Amino acid sequence: MIKKVLLTPFQKFVKIEGLSGILLFGATIFAMLWANSSFSESYDWLWNFKIGINSDSFSLEKPLILWINDGLMAIFFFLIGLEIKRELLIGELNSFKKAALPLFAAIGGVIFPMVLFILLNNSDATFKGWGIPMATDIAFTLAILNLLGNRVPLSLKIFLTAFAIVDDLVAVLVIAIFYSETINWILILYASFCFIPLIIAAKYGYYSKYLTTIFGIAIWVLFLKSGIHPTIAGVLLAFTIPIRQKVVVSDFIDNLKIIADKITKTEKEQIPILSYEQIHEMDNLEELTEKFRSPLQHLEHKLHGWSAFFIMPIFALANAGVAFSANMEIDIPLIINITLALFVGKCIGIASLSFLSIKLKWAQLPSNTNFTQILGVAILAGVGFTMSIFIANLAFFEEVIYVNSAKVGVISGSVISGVIGYFVLRWSGKKQ
Repeated sequence: MIKKVLLTPFQKFVKIEGLSGILLFGATIFAMLWANSSFSESYDWLWNFKIGINSDSFSLEKPLILWINDGLMAIFFFLIGLEIKRELLIGELNSFKKAALPLFAAIGGVIFPMVLFILLNNSDATFKGWGIPMATDIAFTLAILNLLGNRVPLSLKIFLTAFAIVDDLVAVLVIAIFYSETINWILILYASFCFIPLIIAAKYGYYSKYLTTIFGIAIWVLFLKSGIHPTIAGVLLAFTIPIRQKVVVSDFIDNLKIIADKITKTEKEQIPILSYEQIHEMDNLEELTEKFRSPLQHLEHKLHGWSAFFIMPIFALANAGVAFSANMEIDIPLIINITLALFVGKCIGIASLSFLSIKLKWAQLPSNTNFTQILGVAILAGVGFTMSIFIANLAFFEEVIYVNSAKVGVISGSVISGVIGYFVLRWSGKKQ
């Protein structure tokens, strides 16, 4: 019974991410069809349409695609930051014993694709794309695992999610250090001042969505203007959200019973509004609920739906529309390089370091799994769609030939990894 209670939240997470992967796939196909149809001009016009504020004293005007990549994706990165903080404090990464296998897998999944890309690269102009094959797309990979049903044990899904989160953390650091423009440190200093009240509030377990929103927007604008990519602000802001509960379960249940009894005893009105006593008890219930739930967990729960069903599909729709034509300029070596780095690099890196750590007894296999399934997940990790395309946009900003080539490489590598990984896991897994 306890096991079921503990696993249910993760099973819900897997279901949401799986459905998100299906939506991502649909949005990707639709974007490519749109960009290659007779309505292709409307595709370009829409995403390059400028929106914002432009005055003598302040200017914040950007094409719609950049509002998505810099704005909506900051919310997506905020969610990643919440997941990373939770995993580090109370999840699969809060001790070396728990994190050992996902950590070794993530190291292999980051280093090998990067090294392979650098070894295969034959042009100085494309060298800065080395960060593209580093991350794994959780939504797509979990969607593929969900297609396998009970052939894949839940422990394998937890393993994949854990090392993908570490991959995302490394990708965030790479973006902050290597893919940001010339930095205005004065604006970063101003942004750091905005963090101070949030850090102090978190230290004392206080959380206000209004305070977080106001300072969060200010920090995002300052990061945007400073030259550091504003999505990093989302990750840092997530670390100021407290994970505490002010009321334990037993006290919550006792107080809930008291409130329920008081509402029951109040006079029943025939009209469809509450009495003064009922309103008072509802206020008490809201206050009790605020104290009972973790701000971090509550935000994570609320944002998962928005991220899975809106932000990521919109990102795919805006970024996956590569227009193919007879005279299309592409860099074939870059396409091959990214495809191989995702498929071969991820597979070798994750599988070899996982195998080595298990043989040296530094880590152990997840329960009810075998090493062939680890190999299948390692291949599946080459599905790097969302983060890979995001980094490609940063690496080759305004260099259309390289951006399009990188996107083609990411899609090719992701499709090959997804298909082969699916069949390896289907072959290796028995129905539970």
